Amino acid sequence: MRVSEAMTRDVCVARPDHTIEEAARMMLAIDVGLLPVGDEDRLLGMISDRDIAVRGIGAGKGPATTVGEIMSPDVRYCFADEDTAHVARNMGELQVRRLPVVDRDKRLVGILSLADVASHENDGRRAGNALREIAQPGGEHNQGDEERGRGM
Repeated sequence: MRVSEAMTRDVCVARPDHTIEEAARMMLAIDVGLLPVGDEDRLLGMISDRDIAVRGIGAGKGPATTVGEIMSPDVRYCFADEDTAHVARNMGELQVRRLPVVDRDKRLVGILSLADVASHENDGRRAGNALREIAQPGGEHNQGDEERGRGM
């Protein structure tokens, strides 16, 4: 199955000039913990509720801090025409539960979550395997190591 068949198309996008308070309110309104950050339909980064808590509040920044100051600019993504089995394996290796979806012009067109993959498969095996990989400790998204690496 193609990513475009399983992805969520209606995506709320934060802008880099939004405040982290605005981003948190957006997350609250749609009950998510992660937002793509973009300008028009160009993907610039991602911001999570954890980014707000750790890189924002934990680092002494206030609610008026811009999303651009604390977002993760190194974004992993998948293409809408990729196979979900391949993308689910990549999600496991990357230890992420969601990936922004872009078209071949790299314009944001959706978000793919493991829940999207699981709800569109017959046996749930791909999503289960990916989740098993994601649940491993550490990985490149361990913010504790990242903060120590910054000399904090």
